[in-house]
Amino acid sequence: MTGYRDAQDPVPYGADDRPAEEHGMTRRQLMRHAGWFGGAVVLTVAGGEVISHIAGSGGTAAEAAAASGGALRFVQVSDSHIGFHGPANMDVVGSFTEAIGQVNTLGFRPDFVMHSGDLTHLSTPGQFDQVRQMMSGLRTDRVFTVPGEHDSIGDAGRAYRQIFGQGTLGDGWYSFDTHGVHFIALVNTLSLEKLGHLGTEQIDFVRKDLAGLSSDTPVVVFSHIPLFAMYPQWGWSTDDALKVIALLRRFSSVTCLNGHVHQLFSKTEGNITFHSATTTAYPLPKPGRAPAPTPQVVPARRLKAALGIRTVGYRQGDRELAIKDDSLPGAHQ
Repeated sequence: MTGYRDAQDPVPYGADDRPAEEHGMTRRQLMRHAGWFGGAVVLTVAGGEVISHIAGSGGTAAEAAAASGGALRFVQVSDSHIGFHGPANMDVVGSFTEAIGQVNTLGFRPDFVMHSGDLTHLSTPGQFDQVRQMMSGLRTDRVFTVPGEHDSIGDAGRAYRQIFGQGTLGDGWYSFDTHGVHFIALVNTLSLEKLGHLGTEQIDFVRKDLAGLSSDTPVVVFSHIPLFAMYPQWGWSTDDALKVIALLRRFSSVTCLNGHVHQLFSKTEGNITFHSATTTAYPLPKPGRAPAPTPQVVPARRLKAALGIRTVGYRQGDRELAIKDDSLPGAHQ
C-alpha cells in the first residue's frame, strides 16, 4: 500500500534518483510495503510501525479483531470530483457510483463513511446536490465529510457548509467519539496560497478538544490535504500542521487519514501514522514525475485499479487498526 500500487515501478517518491529518505521512508521500507498495482493491501498499525501484506495472503490479528463483534468498522472514500469532465475519466459519476456499490456490498454495514474532500470539481450547487443525493444511497448509519479545495471555489466553502456543515464549528471542523476512538475532522483547504493551512482558531479548537482525553485514547484525524510534508513543491503539505502534530504527540496511537493526492502513501513518525487515500475519479502523477499534479490518462483497463475505497477496523481495548485498500470492482479483468 505504501508509496505505490504499481510494484513493477517501485521507485521511491521524488525526482530522478534521490534517496527515498528525503520523503520519509527508506527504499527498504518502500519495497516492504509496496503492493501490486490494484491489489487490496491490509495495513496494521501496531507499536508505531506499519505492517502490510497483500489481501488474501493471510490475516492479521487486527483483521480478526475488526471482524469480531463489537468492532468499529468504517470506510473512507475520497476525491470523487463530481463535475469533472476529461480524458482521465469520462464518467466520474459512474466510478463514484461503483465505489458506493462497493461499500454497500462489503458484507457488513460500516459504522460510518467519511468522504475526505473534493466531493465536487467546481463547487456548483448542482454538483453539491448530486453528490449529496449519491451518498444518501450509502448503507451506513452516518456519513461525514471534510472539504477539499475544489469544494471551496469562489465562496470560501460557504456552499459546501450549507449542505454538509450542519453542526460543525468555525469553517467546518468538528470531532466525535465512537467505540473508544476519538475522531477529529479538520479543514485545511480554505486559506491556500501554496500549502494547506489550518489557522489559529482551528488549532485552538484541537488543543481544547484533546485536553480532556487520556493519552491512551486512540485518535484518528481526517483532513483533505496531508498533514505531513509529502511533496510541498505541489502543495501536498500543510504549513502549520506541526502545531497540531505537537498536540498529538502525547497519545499512544494516532492515525491521520487524508485525500487530495489521489494515490496511496504511508508514513510513520513515532506514534503518528499518516495514510493518503486513493480517489474514485482519476489518478495523479507520483511526486516529481510530472511538471504538475494534473489528471493522468491511463489505459482504460488500468483505470479501475487506480481508483478505490478504504475500510478501517478497530476493536476497543486493542492498540491496532486494520486498514484495507481495495480497487474498484473489475480492476483485474
